This record gives sequence, structure tokens and C-alpha cells, in this order.
Amino acid sequence: MKRKVIGLILIITVIFSSMAFADQEMNEVVVALGKNLSAEQRQQMLSFFGVDENVRIIEVTNQEERQYLGKHIDEKLLGTRALSSVYVEKLSEGEGITVQSNNITWVTNDMYRNALITAGVKDAKIMVSSPIQVSGTAALTGVIKAFEDITGETITEKEKEIASEEIAKTATLGNEIGQEKAQELINNIKIYIINNNIKSKGSIRDVVKQMAEELGIELTKEQIEQIVSLMSQISKLNLNVDQIKEQLKDISGKIDKITEQNIEVGSILDRILNAITNFFSRFF
Repeated sequence: MKRKVIGLILIITVIFSSMAFADQEMNEVVVALGKNLSAEQRQQMLSFFGVDENVRIIEVTNQEERQYLGKHIDEKLLGTRALSSVYVEKLSEGEGITVQSNNITWVTNDMYRNALITAGVKDAKIMVSSPIQVSGTAALTGVIKAFEDITGETITEKEKEIASEEIAKTATLGNEIGQEKAQELINNIKIYIINNNIKSKGSIRDVVKQMAEELGIELTKEQIEQIVSLMSQISKLNLNVDQIKEQLKDISGKIDKITEQNIEVGSILDRILNAITNFFSRFF
């Protein structure tokens, strides 16, 4: 009889422990669905993410998408409906960010990862999907909302705006020079200016030009100024290269190589002296 009682207690303990673990695991997952999904598409997204209606679900609207991306992206890419949806699972500290996408045509996985790091998102498994092929612009807003919901942390409006600008400008540049080249260039410049605490637009411009040259990328004046404007904003955020390496574990060695580069960046005084020298050289 005593053995039966002990056995029953053990079974009950295991059941309740499993339920508690399941509840804890469920609390670590949030799904952000596009507001304009049909009922059938909604189920399709939940099935793709491997969850059901019991998961924590929030919605992303086209208005929210426009709030952060409207001034950076062509109207045609924004559209009028929010369809792209995301699964966000909070991981243990130090596990980094991973992104998997489906039916997303304009934004690459690395573009999402880089922009999310700028926004302060960390240690998360992210899946982005849509029932039909879409640009994927709404997904960034969805990930940020879901991450805030899981962690209780607030990502500032400034961080959201700069991350949105980063993903928009990287993707736009990708249309012009190729997606892989664009994301590599933007990430290399970002890491270098953060590591060397470069904040002046003149110095950032020097880095942009030399990084582009090293990667064999020809940029127009307009493209250079777009990147300089973005990096000037990023340089004001509290970003740390060691933290970036922790989040992008698969390219941490490459990040080390970027930080070891020695790019000549003239000071403001140097540029003034050069300008004076150039001026007088015209007469002598």
C-alpha cells in the first residue's frame, strides 16, 4: 500500500512538473500575426510555426509598418495589408539570434538579424513567414513587438526607428548592388564605427568609401550619403561589438577581422588644414 501511495505521488509530481514546464515554455514564445491574414492564412501561419491558438498571439498592422518604414520605403513595397508574420522564442542568455524565413522576397535573414541587434533584440529564435510572397517589411515591427511582450523590456522609439531605417536602406541598396554585398557592407561599416567610436559624418564618410573599395563595391554619391546618414544615427546608440559578436556567433571571427582593420580617418582639423592647403595650392 505504501509503495502505491509513493508511486501515485511521483506520478502526480511528474505531471505537474511537466505542466509547469510546458507553461513556462509557452510563456517564452510569442507569435505576431499580420492583421490582414484571412482565417485560413492565420491557421497556415500557426501550423508553419508549429504552434496552435493556445500560444500567445499579438497582431501587427499596416499602420504600424508605415509608422517606422513609411519615410524610407517605396509605397508599393509597403502596400496596404500586413501579411508577414513572425514566431519569436526567447533563448537563454548568450545563445544569440537566429532567423529563418519563408516567402520573404525583399529582406534577407541577415538583414533582419543586423537590424534587430541595432534595436536591442538579443538571444532569440525567430521565424518569419507569409502565406504568399511579400517584401517582409512588417516582420521587423512584429519581432520587436513580440520581443517586448516576452521580456517586458521596452525598446525605445529611437531604436525602433533606426532599426527600421537600417533594414529599409540595406534592402534598397541590395536592389542596386546585390543583397549579399549590401548586407556585408552595411554590417562591416556598422561594426567598424562602433568599435572605433566614430561619430562625425566626415569620418564616417571616410569609412564608407574605404570599406566599399575593399569589398569592390562602387557607390554613387547618393548611396554614400544615405549610408552616412544611417551610420550617424547608429553611432549614437549604446551598441557594443562584444555583444554583437555574442549575437552573431556564426560570424564572430569575421567581426574580429573587421575590428582589426586600420582605416585612415582624418580628424576635422586635418580636413580643415587640407582644405586650406588645397586652396592655396591653386595660386602657388
